[in-house]
Amino acid sequence: MRLPGIAAKETREDLLALDETLDRLAEEDPMKAELVKLRFFGGLSLPEAAAALGMPERTARRHWTFARAWLRDAVEGAEK
Repeated sequence: MRLPGIAAKETREDLLALDETLDRLAEEDPMKAELVKLRFFGGLSLPEAAAALGMPERTARRHWTFARAWLRDAVEGAEK
């Protein structure tokens, strides 16, 4: 799975795995999960998503980096 991307390019299984994993991230950190949704499904750029969430771009960049790594680890761990 690659982030960010256009949802239509991902396989159905990848999207289901991402959705399930996003739910888990939302339980842990709703703001980071919302940032991923805006970027991945909403197609917003990092500055646009940061503005929509009312956070500085620098903070959004840190959240985005963390969320991508967290999601990658979670999805890869589920595949093993």
